[in-house]
Amino acid sequence: MFKAKIVLIGPKECGKTTLANFLSSTTEYLDGEYRPTQGVRILEFESQLQGSGDRTCEVELWDCSGDFKFESCWPALMKDSSGVAITFNPDVPTHLKEIETWHSVFMSSQGLQDSQCLLIAHHKPGGEAGNGRLPLASNLGKLQLIHSNLEEEPEDVRMAFCRYLGNVVNAMSESREREEMSIIS
Repeated sequence: MFKAKIVLIGPKECGKTTLANFLSSTTEYLDGEYRPTQGVRILEFESQLQGSGDRTCEVELWDCSGDFKFESCWPALMKDSSGVAITFNPDVPTHLKEIETWHSVFMSSQGLQDSQCLLIAHHKPGGEAGNGRLPLASNLGKLQLIHSNLEEEPEDVRMAFCRYLGNVVNAMSESREREEMSIIS
């Protein structure tokens, strides 16, 4: 069984904790009241890898605070991460600009491949539902983007996350094989 550490990051109040609870089948904080994450929450669960038969992955989902006051903790949060899921609310214009910062800090500095990054446009209840193109920066345009609407299409979100996990595991396997080949040669 593969093990993957996925860091869930993004602006404050974009729905990271709601999404993390859904993906991990955790039921805490279901009263709808906003409670900002303090630092990080780590959720552990198993997930089926989409398109890989019956392979499963042990997931550590690090639900990170979107508050920049925790910026000094970011190096520790990033350490040994297998992938990054950048979540944002597409109905909040400042989030589109802020995700560039999250990408720069968490992806570029880790040397992760594009396949190890997932953009999640998380539509909150009562927000504008849409799956259209978003005005993303050019460096973000090549990343996998999913629209998340847990009220209308929850299983589509879960399946997209499982496909993403499959991409992360494949990238980890390829990296491991390259490392082994470099040792042999």
